[in-house]
Amino acid sequence: MNSAVPIDQLVDRVMAELAKKLSASQAAEQAASEQAGSRKELQQSTPAESASGTDFVSEGDVITSPIPSPKWEEGMSELLASTPARIGVWRTGTRPLTKEVLKFRRDHAAAVDSIYGEASQEILKQFDLFTVETRYENTENYLKRPDMGRIVTDEGIAAIEAACRMKPQVQIVVSDGLSANAVDANLGDVYPALLDSLASYGLSTGTPFFVRGGRVAVMDHIGEIVQPEVLVLLIGERPGLVSSKSLSAYICFKPRKGTVESDRTVISNIHRGGTPPLEGGAHIGTIVKKMLEQQTSGIHLDI
Repeated sequence: MNSAVPIDQLVDRVMAELAKKLSASQAAEQAASEQAGSRKELQQSTPAESASGTDFVSEGDVITSPIPSPKWEEGMSELLASTPARIGVWRTGTRPLTKEVLKFRRDHAAAVDSIYGEASQEILKQFDLFTVETRYENTENYLKRPDMGRIVTDEGIAAIEAACRMKPQVQIVVSDGLSANAVDANLGDVYPALLDSLASYGLSTGTPFFVRGGRVAVMDHIGEIVQPEVLVLLIGERPGLVSSKSLSAYICFKPRKGTVESDRTVISNIHRGGTPPLEGGAHIGTIVKKMLEQQTSGIHLDI
């Protein structure tokens, strides 16, 4: 489920109409300040991915502040270049600019769609991932009862026992978590890079699968069933107003019932505007190798 593109089109149409109606006032504003006019050309640029996943600044691009005549222009530009957060968006009178309000609503809608969406069946089939479910029941219950996303259903347990190789060196599990968009956007790069990285270290993998409605601690239940040496959980992160497509990799040495959070190692913010998916996949493989060498994970792992 993805309505980001239609929303973007709606924003573009609204802004086009506003541009026509306000052309006279914009011309007057540009005439008042040549510097403000030059800034407007780069006003749409942002330093990282927007929630719709389409806005990027190429390497070498200069980020300038949309604020007319800032007291410290260089410092403001450096700040804008360092974060995708909504800063220096300027205002009209006491209100935010209309285009900024529309962008905010678009990004919020993308985040909601990601939580309520479903991972693409095509990409799951592409990597031959069969699907099991947790006891989450539905999205509303999933949000209210995180504990139910940590336990695989009886049907899921039977499917895992029937399809998976037991006691593998590395078990890879994929889950939608709080962002189905993260799986769709990143798995095609992260998963092959991870397999290549593991293969380069001579490490073997078990039978991968997908968990619908999973929470991070579902890896403990899966660990009890499959009993791998290391389990890698690729799971969608909680979406925000910067990106709805961010993936995390939770990695744990022999996860079992009673595993505490400090025993997990995590690589977060994997998406086009954060840790590049290809780089993230390769790095996960390196972390797994160190876990097997040191027979530990989390805060005890010497990275």
